[in-house]
Amino acid sequence: MKMKKNYRIAVLPGDGIGPEIMEEAVKVLSLVAEREGVTFDYKYGRIGGIAIDTDGTPLPAETIAISKEADAVMLGAVGGPKWDQNPGHLRPEAGLLGIRKELGLFANIRPATMHSSMVEASSLKPEVVSGVDLIVVRELTGGIYFGEKKRYDGPNGEVAEDQCIYHEAEVERIVRVAFDVARKRQKRLVSVDKANVLESSRLWRKVTERVAADYPDVELSHMLVDACAMQLVRAPKQFDVIVTENMFGDILSDQAAMLTGSIGMLASASLAEGSFGLYEPVHGSAPDIAGQGIANPLATILSAAMMLRLSFGMDKAADDVERAVWSVLEAGHRTGDIAADRSKAIGTKEMGRLVCEALSGSAVSK
Repeated sequence: MKMKKNYRIAVLPGDGIGPEIMEEAVKVLSLVAEREGVTFDYKYGRIGGIAIDTDGTPLPAETIAISKEADAVMLGAVGGPKWDQNPGHLRPEAGLLGIRKELGLFANIRPATMHSSMVEASSLKPEVVSGVDLIVVRELTGGIYFGEKKRYDGPNGEVAEDQCIYHEAEVERIVRVAFDVARKRQKRLVSVDKANVLESSRLWRKVTERVAADYPDVELSHMLVDACAMQLVRAPKQFDVIVTENMFGDILSDQAAMLTGSIGMLASASLAEGSFGLYEPVHGSAPDIAGQGIANPLATILSAAMMLRLSFGMDKAADDVERAVWSVLEAGHRTGDIAADRSKAIGTKEMGRLVCEALSGSAVSK
């Protein structure tokens, strides 16, 4: 991928802690631009609850336009109890599902890597999580989340229906992404389904087996979703790349995130065809701590690093950002969610400042 000199970034801070953590990620990106001699043009838009309150919809047309004109999108987080009782089309999550559809974001890439400095932060035994390095590849625009939904009165009370539909082409598209990811790693791919019960999973497995013939160098295995959930906490180091459908991926990727000590540490990329992507932390909007300046910005900063690598082809800059994050952690600095002693935890802005200092070449004091 040829690096350009100017990049347009749509910035959607969202709800809760989103604006706070996004501010620190933008500071890091601006420092990268200065170091690399490129220009990042930021355009801000509303999505989620803040958009409902301001625009009457969780995904305003202006936000869609800003995002489609950009080279990549940075998203904070959406949601909160304030909007929990809204009808489905006026919930913050509808904005998230909507922008995925509008932008054609079909492949969600969620790495879960246990850095040596974070082993003690995990709720699992060090010998179980030490050395964990896996990626969950989640299909993002199909399945039960996008199937037809119904509520109606039946003879025995109210009835709810959610359709789970997958087309062969949708399965093949995401499975090929996963095989390509696995080919660049340890060449091991686990496809997760529920083929003993669900017809959609039987199609998923059939298509995956067919595609596997084009990747003879990658070892493919299948695992039922309940077994995978158990194995992720029993022996997570057995996994290299996991590929699965939308709902299973939503659940398993959050579970994988907690292997590393905190969901506040995990980045993600949602990719369309080509190099376009939307980058966001795995965690939610955490409205209970919003505005307190204590949120962990590292997942958002690491998501920015994924954007540099996957959408902009700036591999060295991405490596530098990731090294800066790890150096800050190795020096013992922690936000409250990952601190063994919360009385010594630092705040959102301080963590962002330390990452910028490490990126600029300043030594990070222990």
